[in-house]
Amino acid sequence: MTDHQTTARRFSTGRWRRLRSLRVRLIAVFAAVALLAAVSASGIAYWLNRDAVLKRAQDTALNDFRVSLTRNVSELPLNPSCAELATLASNVASSGLTYDVVVADPARPECSASSDPAHFTLADVPTALRSTVAKPREITENNPYPYHLYWQRQNLEGRPFVIGGTKVVPNGPTAYMFKSLENERADLNTLGWSLAIATLLALIGSALLAQAASATVLRPVKRLGEAARRLGEGRLDTRLEVEGSVDELADLARTFNRAAASLHEQVEELSAREAQSRRFVADMSHELRTPLTAMTAVTDILEDEAESLDPMIEPAVRLVVSETRRLSDLVENLMEVTRFDAGTAKLVADEVDIADLIMSCIDGRAWYDAVELDAPRGILAVVDPRRLDVVFANLIGNALKHGGSPVRVRVRQDGDSVVVEVSDSGPGIPEDVLPHVFDRFYKADRGRARSEGSGLGLSIAMANAQIHGGTITAANGEVGAVFTLTLPLAPPPPPSAGEAEGGPVGAAADDKDATT
Repeated sequence: MTDHQTTARRFSTGRWRRLRSLRVRLIAVFAAVALLAAVSASGIAYWLNRDAVLKRAQDTALNDFRVSLTRNVSELPLNPSCAELATLASNVASSGLTYDVVVADPARPECSASSDPAHFTLADVPTALRSTVAKPREITENNPYPYHLYWQRQNLEGRPFVIGGTKVVPNGPTAYMFKSLENERADLNTLGWSLAIATLLALIGSALLAQAASATVLRPVKRLGEAARRLGEGRLDTRLEVEGSVDELADLARTFNRAAASLHEQVEELSAREAQSRRFVADMSHELRTPLTAMTAVTDILEDEAESLDPMIEPAVRLVVSETRRLSDLVENLMEVTRFDAGTAKLVADEVDIADLIMSCIDGRAWYDAVELDAPRGILAVVDPRRLDVVFANLIGNALKHGGSPVRVRVRQDGDSVVVEVSDSGPGIPEDVLPHVFDRFYKADRGRARSEGSGLGLSIAMANAQIHGGTITAANGEVGAVFTLTLPLAPPPPPSAGEAEGGPVGAAADDKDATT
């Protein structure tokens, strides 16, 4: 995947997370509810007003048409001529309202008259309306007239009209009225735009209201998130201000404060126990150093005289010498681990050539016949030579002890860092052991719990690398295990004011039992 694709995916993911935020969802819900309510109210209002406007317009026109037709039809003879029909159409249409009239005689289809022949003729009347108007109804007690006034809404050339029709007399002509609804449609369009604008304003208002409501709701949630973040950073005195007394957010704040107080107490108790344990180890190691110093001096003498001792006693003497030195190394390692745990270990940094430092480590321990070194000179780094010597001694010694020679040490510069790879010729590290090789006292073979090493060497090496701002990784290469040390060339940040100078590290190569 290219950098551009990775950036695009991160941008898309971030945008999707923002769209799924609680604020956006609250605004969306408020907007959806407001839009639904506004559209429903506007739709109902529009249709009610539309029916009222159209009904009022058509009822007014039809009533006026009926009255005008009744008033003018009395002057029409029994067998009117075409001219008389035209006069009737003009007279009926000349009432106060604006509509046009078409008069037709069923007995003489060719003789039809219109108040506006250029725009309205009998052909413009809907067939269904003409059929209904011409059909008589049964005369009953509730229906004394066979013919009635009927109407229909129709669009003519894109313009809305209400068309009404009735027979003048049973055997007489039929009159039709054309009333334009253009004004009503314009009024309804204006009403529709007004309702649409009102809906839009309601939507905007709901979004603003949702923003205000979400800010009110999310402000305590944001404060809770910040408090949880500070608590996770170790600021255990973090507490929330409780606002209100009975609402859910106040209960949440009180619950958080109780949880933070309980966590604070537990962490303080655990910290006190841990400090007590570290102090115990430090005190114990310190107290052991004095008798160990004397024992070491005695064992040195015994070792020098071992060859002149009784052959039955010599193995016991050599065992005492070996175990005393092992115990001395273990005490020194424990003291160094205690310094790291207490945060009192610090660097005494100097600019050194990494190749020279590795050569000094190899020569000082007489490993030059078993180690292949590929280290170009001129790679300078600001490090603590003593602590870095401990790291090299542990990595190379561990490779020699468990991987076997030849051990290859390769140094290279990678940008602002120096990389040191230590590889051996052994079978490698089991996959289930790899995650634990830097753990304290970890033994790959639990059946060999007692070995020459203390199980702290690689752990101390990792701590020394980290105090330099670097790290160590373990992996399996093509042949054997590979330990990779990465250190920055620039000096690490200065130590805090409370740190003290760390003591010497007594271990050189340590048995981690990580490889088999």
